[in-house]
Amino acid sequence: MKNLLQHDLAHEFPNQVEKMHELKLNNAHFAKLFTQYDELNHQILALEGKGSPVADESMEDLKKQRVVLKDEIYKMLTA
Repeated sequence: MKNLLQHDLAHEFPNQVEKMHELKLNNAHFAKLFTQYDELNHQILALEGKGSPVADESMEDLKKQRVVLKDEIYKMLTA
């Protein structure tokens, strides 16, 4: 669980927790991005917990996808 907690959005953007909650309720696109990020983060955690039974390139692709989602979420939070 440690890795998940390090990358969950509340940890990534601790000063934006209220705004994230508001956007999840009132912005369908933000809610979708938030859910995608959370699911991807859980997937990465599960793979890491199993000793990463996927190719390094695949794991890096997942992590890159997570960064792209986080960047888009950050832009919405700071808009």
